[in-house]
Parts: sequence; C-alpha cells; structure tokens
Amino acid sequence: MTTNKETLKFQTEINQLMHLMIHSLYSNKEIFLRELISNASDACDKLRFEALADPSLVAGDSELKVQVDFDAEQGTLTVRDNGIGMNRDEVIANIGTIAKSGTKEFFERLSGDQSKDAKLIGQFGVGFYSAFIVADRVKLSTRRAGMEVEHGVRWESDGTGAYTLETIDLPERGTEIVLHIREDERQDLLNLWRLRGIINKYSDHIPLPILMRKAGEDGKPGDSWETVNKASALWQRSKSEISDAEYKEFYQYVSHDYADPLAWAHNRVEGRLEYTSLLYIPGKAPFDLWEPNQTHGIKLYVQRVFIMDDTEHQILPRYLRFVRGVMDSSDLPLNVSREILQGNRVIDQMRSGSIKRVLGLLEEMAEKEPEKYQNFWNEFGRALKEGPGEDFANREQIAKLLRFASTHSDTETQNVSLADYMGRMREGQDKIYYITADTFIAAKNSPQLELLRKKGIEVLLLSDRVDEWLTSHLHEFEGKALSSVAKGTLDLGSIETEEERKSQEEIEKTAEGLVERIKNALGDRVEAVRVSHRLTSSPACMVLGERDMALYMQQLLKQAGHEVPSTKPTLEINPTHPMLTRIESEKDASRFAEWSSLLLDQAILSEGGQLEDPAGFVARLNQLMLALAG
Repeated sequence: MTTNKETLKFQTEINQLMHLMIHSLYSNKEIFLRELISNASDACDKLRFEALADPSLVAGDSELKVQVDFDAEQGTLTVRDNGIGMNRDEVIANIGTIAKSGTKEFFERLSGDQSKDAKLIGQFGVGFYSAFIVADRVKLSTRRAGMEVEHGVRWESDGTGAYTLETIDLPERGTEIVLHIREDERQDLLNLWRLRGIINKYSDHIPLPILMRKAGEDGKPGDSWETVNKASALWQRSKSEISDAEYKEFYQYVSHDYADPLAWAHNRVEGRLEYTSLLYIPGKAPFDLWEPNQTHGIKLYVQRVFIMDDTEHQILPRYLRFVRGVMDSSDLPLNVSREILQGNRVIDQMRSGSIKRVLGLLEEMAEKEPEKYQNFWNEFGRALKEGPGEDFANREQIAKLLRFASTHSDTETQNVSLADYMGRMREGQDKIYYITADTFIAAKNSPQLELLRKKGIEVLLLSDRVDEWLTSHLHEFEGKALSSVAKGTLDLGSIETEEERKSQEEIEKTAEGLVERIKNALGDRVEAVRVSHRLTSSPACMVLGERDMALYMQQLLKQAGHEVPSTKPTLEINPTHPMLTRIESEKDASRFAEWSSLLLDQAILSEGGQLEDPAGFVARLNQLMLALAG
C-alpha cells in the first residue's frame, strides 16, 4: 500500500551541488560508495546509542550491519542498513534540503575550474548526493526504528530538480538505497570484485560488518552472505599494524573530507584511566569552521559503542575545533549523556591529555616541517589565536605556535613567531611591540609606527578580527611584555638616548601653548592633547588608553547591536610638522577650531574609526581648502 505521494522540488543549492559533483568528481567517482556506506554506518551508530535507553528499538534484529548488493542484469546497486532509519520529515530535512553550515560560502568560492572545485566539494562533504555521480536514478526506502510498518517512506529522484515522496509499508527498519547505474558505468562498477576492492580501500576500518554475497563457482554472487571488511575499530589496533594509507582512509571516513590529513596522533592511555585517541589535523579548513553550530567534531565512543559527536566542545575546546578523530573510553558509562559529560572527571582528564597531544603534534610540525606548519597556520591560525583567551593552562604553549605578519618583511604573510621576534629585538628593548588594525594595509601604514620604523624596531602587524581578543589575554611571552604602539604612552626604555629624551622635553615645553589651544578647541571630544613621541612625518595621531578597545572593534560591536563603553581618545600632535606650524599661526579662533577638528577627524580615520559627523568633516575640509586657495 502506498499513500500521500507528492512531488517536491530540490533546494536550488542541491541542483548546483549535484551538477558540480557529476562533473568535478567524475575522476574519483568510486567515493560515492564510501559516502553511502559511511552514512549507513552512522545510522547504525545512532541506533546503537538510542537503544541503550530503549532496547525495544533493536528487538528481533540486534546484529547491526551494512549490506552491499547488485544486479548486473537490472543495472542496480543497493546499499542497505538496519540502523536508525528516518521518518518522513527527516527524509525531507536530510535529503530535500542542505541545512549544512557554510553552504553560502561554499558556492561563493567555486571557481569553475573542475580540479579546484573537486577539492572544495571534498571539503564540503558530498554525502548522499554523491550517488548521482554514477546513477541516473536513485530510490531510497526507509523506516525509523520504533515506528510501525505502515510508516515507511520512499524517496525517488533522477537528480534533475525534483523528487517524489510517498508513504509505504516497510517490514524492516533502516534504510535501503537503490542506485540505477548509468549505462556507461555498469560494466566497470557492477562487478563483485570491483565492489569489494572499493570497500576494502575506503571502508575496511568501519567497526561493523559490511556484507556482500559470496561468489559462486561461476564467479557470480550466490545466495549466502559474508563479511568483506575487517569490521574492527581501527583505533583499537596497534599502531604497528596500521599503514599510513589506512590512517588516511580512516581520516576521510571520520571527517567526510576528500583530501589527506596533514598529521595525526594515535595514543592509548592505560592505568587508572583507560582511553584511546586518534586525532587528525586536516589539510584544509572545513566550511563550518566559523559557524557556531558545527556538524562534526571528535567522535566519542565508549567501549567501541558510538555515543556522540563532540559538537559542543566538551572533549576538545573550541579553539581546536578543526581537529577530527575519535576517542574511545573504557571508564564512561554506556548511557552517558551530554549532561553527564559536563564536569565529568574522566572527560576532564581525557580533554587535558588530548589538548597536550594536539599542541605537541603542532609543535613537532612547526619545528621539523615548517612549510607544512605554515600551510596549517594559513588554514587554522585564526582559530588557534582564540586559545590564550580560552585555555589559560596552556597559554605559553599556544603562544609558541602563534604566527604574525610584521614590519620585518612588511608582507601580509603571517610567518613570524614570538621567538623569531625576540631573536631580532634591539639591544635594550624590553617589550614586544604590536599594532592592531582592521586591515593589514591600515596596520602597515599606521602613523604610530613612524618612530619605531626609523629606529629599526620590529612591530607585529595584527589585522585579524580575533587579534584584539588575543592581545587582551596574552600580555607577555617569556618575560617580555606585549605592548601596543597605539595605546598609552610609547616607552622605548633604554633604546632611547638621553639626548633624545632632552630634545623631546624641549619640544614639549615649546609646544605647551599650542597643546592648550587645541585642547580648548576640541573640548570634551578628547581625553587629552599632548606632544607625540611616536610621530616623525605625520601631523597627528590618535592614541587610546591601555585598556581601551581598538576603534574598528568598537564600531563592529556597535553594528552588531552590542553596548560599547564610551571612550575618549588622546590626540597626539607633531609640532614640527608644517601643518601644525600653519595651525599655530592661525589667529582667528573659529578658524583655529576648524583646523583642530580637522586634525582630530583625520587621526580618527587613519585608525579605522568612523566619524560622528562625516558631512561636517567634508564641509570643513572644503572650506579650508577654498580659504587656502584664495
């Protein structure tokens, strides 16, 4: 009996994705079977976990498995599992739409180059839709565990824009996917040994049996079934028994990635606490790296039973959210819940040990394979910069891994470590100087750098949004304080000579009257006006307090609807600049006030701030330009 049959349209993005997969992934088409088996395995894992609380879900069929079958005459390939299954709403949500984080960014980054787009599609994760790489029609039948026979669902599509959905009677729980293989693919794919080869290559490590029919005397499939994979948890095997190829294949399974990982660490902890971890550093950032709700994380197992994906960062902190892999504990209860994990002693120790392991893996990569580490940093550096603010216990270790752009090379590449910087510090220099800005160009060209550039003092150029957060939590490195050249007073310590200090004092004394006039003209728009110690060629700059947030960050928070404490900047002037000489000679009080306002507005703009009265700034500028022209 079938009822409620209806035709629905795919999301536009799904049509695009399927078209791209068919054309871009054709050279690696066999991954469709890896993806379908991976989904089937996940369905079995979910059922195993739900059955811990409700054993009736697996009543009468407790041996979870995946079956792969084919019919060469009919031109079909079938992947079947007896896992959790889906109800009608879940079919629509999981197959009719893409709810995956990062979808918009994914499509924006597509280039039209098939080889490049294939890599992007791999990062995105192709999943169920990969079936259309080799099939011109796909039929899915499913029934969720715990539901009655009459609640089966059948989904069918030729992948050209729409699908049909109907309610059917389905005697068994789980999901069956029937692929009608394209004519030109049948001879290659619909072969017992070819399919076994693909399974052995991509899915050998899946810790539940994958079954295929035994070959008969004629070489064709018979009536009996046999397990064609090792069906053992790869992470529980000895490292000496696992090849690099197997590690890479398992990574692709656990991460749904298309490429190989950069590195991995496989460890077994024994003693009072027993657990195994297999952690991977990906080669490319996933599209949901910056999304608040990631769909993947570390997979937590208890005695080889899948429990959950650590999408809430209870096993690894958020700044390490790019790490993929599995952790298997012998000390947690099988009915563990997310609530039980919070504050759990076993989880806390696993978390602590795993953080050390990942950071150690990165340290080793940075030391022995700097080019590979630079690739890692380019992909995940901004995430790692969140570490000092999240993980006080490992702050020093994280700080050693950080990389920045600097005035040493004046390029945007972030390849300078804090240790590199310290190795180039001037004699007598006791601080690590940095500047934060909204863009690299703004940081590089900031007037606050003028004196330091003249003296050959290196400055770190920080232009990532996370840098303001980073510097508010990382105050020193190996005994050297981190100091912003755009906040507070600039103290060069013993780098500055006695002669330079006396010269500065004389300039300050001579300019006292000018400073007072500008302060009176600006009133409460500024905290103070003072002679600058950091300018050599610019007329003025704006300086914030030591604890104040950079102007561009204040503006971003305001735009996001946050309340930002009001702060008044300090205006620093360079009395030796011709513009200040011109301002000082102005006798008209009104005109002097206009010049002073223009000076402050320029300083605010150069720091990435926004003017409260941009129209007034333009009017003043035009008026003064006309006056000078006249």
